[in-house]
Amino acid sequence: MLLKDWYIYAPLSIAILTGVYFSPFQITLTPDSLSSSLSLSLSLYNPLICRDAVALAVAPDADAADAANLAVTSPRRPERGGGRGRSGGGDAGGGPAPYQAAPPPVRPPPYQAAPPPVRPPPVRPPPVRPPPVSSHYPSLPDPSTSTAVSSISREVERTLTLHPSTAPSVQAQPSPRSPAQPPLQPSVQTPPPSSSKSYRPPARPGFGSVGRRCIVRANHFLVEVVDKDLHHYDVAITPEVTSKKVCRDIMSALVATYRESHLGKRWPAYDGRKSLYTAGPLPFASKEFVVKLVDEDNPARRERKFDVAIKFAAKADLHHLQEFLRSRQLDVPQDAIQVLDVVLRSAPSNNYTVVGRSFFSPKLGDTGDLGDGLYYWKGFYQSLRPTQMGLSLNVDTSARAFYEPIMVHDFVKKYCNVRDLRRPLSDQDRVRVKRALKGIKVAIVYREGGRRYKISGVSVQPISQLMFSDDTGANTSVVQYFREKYHVTLDFAFLPALQAGSDSKPAYLPMEYCKIVPGQRYAKKLNERQVSAMLRATCQRPYDREQSINKMVGYNNYNSDTLVNEFGIRVRAELATVEARVLPPPMLKYLGTQEAPRVGCWNMIDKKMVNGGKVEFWTCVNFSRLRENEVFRFCEELVNMCKAKGMGFNSAPILPILPAHPANIEKALSDIHTQSSARTGPGKQLQLLIIILPDVSGSYGRIKRVCETELGIVSQCCQPKQVMKCNKQYLENLSLKINVKVGGRNTVLVNAVEKKIPFVTDMPTIIFGADVTHPQPGEDSSPSIAAVVASMDWPEVTKYRGLVAAQPHREEIIQDLYKTWEDPQKGICHGGMIKELLIAFRRSTGLKPHRIIFYRDGVSEGQFSQVLLDEVDAIRKACVSLENNYMPRITFVVVQKRHHTRLFPAQHGDRNSTDRSGNILPGTVVDTKICHPSEFDFYLCSHAGIQPFVLDKSEIPSQQISRLHSRYARCTRSVSVVPPAYYAHLAAFRARYYVEGDASDSESTAGGRSTRESNVAVRSLPAIKDNVKDVMFYC
Repeated sequence: MLLKDWYIYAPLSIAILTGVYFSPFQITLTPDSLSSSLSLSLSLYNPLICRDAVALAVAPDADAADAANLAVTSPRRPERGGGRGRSGGGDAGGGPAPYQAAPPPVRPPPYQAAPPPVRPPPVRPPPVRPPPVSSHYPSLPDPSTSTAVSSISREVERTLTLHPSTAPSVQAQPSPRSPAQPPLQPSVQTPPPSSSKSYRPPARPGFGSVGRRCIVRANHFLVEVVDKDLHHYDVAITPEVTSKKVCRDIMSALVATYRESHLGKRWPAYDGRKSLYTAGPLPFASKEFVVKLVDEDNPARRERKFDVAIKFAAKADLHHLQEFLRSRQLDVPQDAIQVLDVVLRSAPSNNYTVVGRSFFSPKLGDTGDLGDGLYYWKGFYQSLRPTQMGLSLNVDTSARAFYEPIMVHDFVKKYCNVRDLRRPLSDQDRVRVKRALKGIKVAIVYREGGRRYKISGVSVQPISQLMFSDDTGANTSVVQYFREKYHVTLDFAFLPALQAGSDSKPAYLPMEYCKIVPGQRYAKKLNERQVSAMLRATCQRPYDREQSINKMVGYNNYNSDTLVNEFGIRVRAELATVEARVLPPPMLKYLGTQEAPRVGCWNMIDKKMVNGGKVEFWTCVNFSRLRENEVFRFCEELVNMCKAKGMGFNSAPILPILPAHPANIEKALSDIHTQSSARTGPGKQLQLLIIILPDVSGSYGRIKRVCETELGIVSQCCQPKQVMKCNKQYLENLSLKINVKVGGRNTVLVNAVEKKIPFVTDMPTIIFGADVTHPQPGEDSSPSIAAVVASMDWPEVTKYRGLVAAQPHREEIIQDLYKTWEDPQKGICHGGMIKELLIAFRRSTGLKPHRIIFYRDGVSEGQFSQVLLDEVDAIRKACVSLENNYMPRITFVVVQKRHHTRLFPAQHGDRNSTDRSGNILPGTVVDTKICHPSEFDFYLCSHAGIQPFVLDKSEIPSQQISRLHSRYARCTRSVSVVPPAYYAHLAAFRARYYVEGDASDSESTAGGRSTRESNVAVRSLPAIKDNVKDVMFYC
């Protein structure tokens, strides 16, 4: 998360509504209905608001793309036109009469559990077929003959049918101040959930109109294609080759040798794996070729021979692609798009280093040092996408860390920051070097030819102590072998040896005679210093970034490429010009006052938290070297700041503030817990522990694990350097974080308090956020961590309870949303995250949710259908397990951060259309030209990411969902994803500390393949204490 966008045009959100329903509710998505709802969600729920934050939002108005209504975007940094920002601080002040929070609800009766499952009859009942157009819901089967389990089992076999119609109006539900509600009775009976196995996104209902219109430019380049017959051929190379680069070299040699004689003089496009494409047929249906190629890893060896079999597979018709782009065909002709994408990527793939969908080379820009033996290369990202204006080539600038092509011992010196390599490395440094070098290629320099080896590890012993058996069976030292065989003397014999080959048959290489092969990317996490260096080198103002993108397109010169011309493709050289709108802001409520952001900015000067939390029992422990008087002064200032912001904070700590040694963290925390429990008395406990971290980093994870899973202590950690400064802005930030950790609210939307947010405040609604974080590449022993958070208040929707669970390595589908197990006494038991959070919501509000909004982070487009099949299914089963026929409406939204659309002002420097940094204005929304040809999506200039709806049964317009992005509790600015999903990411990242300590390097991306065995048992996470789960401990 360190590389959040700092450029305002970089954080754009794109949302795609996908209508998928579990029961045949019938809806009609119209531009007016879609507008008023999504405006709220972006700014709905951020408890933290502070000075100098930049806000913008949309008023609840009827408009389709006001789905893109951002309530609060991040501040713009004057000199950085495209990156990501961090949290800021806030000011305090007074205010008139307090905002009255809802009193504690009457404890409601529990959900009525479903009766024991009854095995369904073997004969499948006829499907329920609703009328094609109706405003009524079809009725449920008789509950007496349809149990929870049988409904779910039949649902998996039922086909999905969508019916356009007008949704019936829904009456507002009683306030949470009302008495406990009886078991939820739907206004109309509905059949059990339908299968989630098939779905189709709904068509675009219209275009937005709310907001001031303007013109922007987008980094999308129109692609024109001549209608040709495209032919697809399967390729098989023997012996099998795993390297894409080697496969491309083989195909290039084949084309150079046989193009004139056997390929009909055609230039084929090759994807580097098993597919070959031509603009017209080859003179054969199947043929085998022999290709000879020099082995780049061992040039001294003779040429390697490969057998290449090419066989016709299929034809790709561009006519269907044109029909799809004109919205006359619903199914995406992915085969045709794939062919054209391979053609446009062929030349860059041969000329540059390929990393995913990006290309890098020192030829594409300046390189620079990142420290620790790394440096960066610049490059570009490229993707072909279907849009309303036709095929679009999305091109963006990029940068990536690479290994410096230096001698390995010099890399070790830089990486470990050691001065004298003639001394042995510590075990810690040796392990770090092993992790850093594993999998990279080195070239030996002690003999001609420079053979290359792939590093598999590092020896435990120094190379001076390594022995092996030679060809005669005699034991020989590695040092002696190199001296006698290659006449080289090892100057750094205390260093470990590089190991190539297998553990059973290793090859040892001296570091001082191995050089890192150029062009190898560094796939691990950069440290903070390296991230800062990367940002300094790559952050550009909007005008400069636009020019860099144009340069990248110029470098490629697509229209002069022979292969591109053969396929009849032409790429426009200018950025797309797009009509956009700037949306108006929302009204924010503080304690006794309210304010609308002006020009995207607001502050909390002379304002107080709308609901200040109460802290009666607190204390502080100091693990740093700070003097006692410095810690006392900091605690006094922090308490005063919290009071000034509106919190009820006891001035005196329950225990004296004492120092503790970093080596005794567990004992010190345990003693504080024991002593505070004795003083608070029965039924009460320590509410807040302020912790001054040790001067040397590495203890944060251990502290959080002990506090949250062993002792049940809510803590706030502070860096010693910040404590020493005692800066007012830092104290303001801490007070806002502490307030939400003890159950307070910093701010709410006026419309939320007044219940004027459609599809959120009109009926009891619970909002979920979910994410899965995966260990860094190469860490095959660590599990993935899933986290789910859910709102615990309504209608404000600001407090989120969090749950976490470990699951198999790099498994993206959340396993613990719903689970069953067999108990010897109780029989089949139902549980899981969703059920626990629904029960907690009922306990907290006195209400059962009639609507569920579920934000899911980190899922790739290729996993949408699997997420829908498994996770939405789990949500439905969890609901039915609570109460038979309990089926609240569900909107399931996948949140994606990493898209590459950038918007630039039409006129750089125009004060009416740009901010001070030269970025487009906050709140800019685009729903035309560069968006999907037929599906409902939009781009929003905020820190929001791609938001495809994979299920929407609540008929929620986009405007409501868009406002969520600014309601983020850790800072006063909107973030790159909607806050519930961000909270889930934070909770998952926190849970990784429970299993890995401070060595945690995780990523929140779509899961992928791994080398870990699938049958490895997943170690359970330590349970978080209930009193900790009840508050936003992860903030």
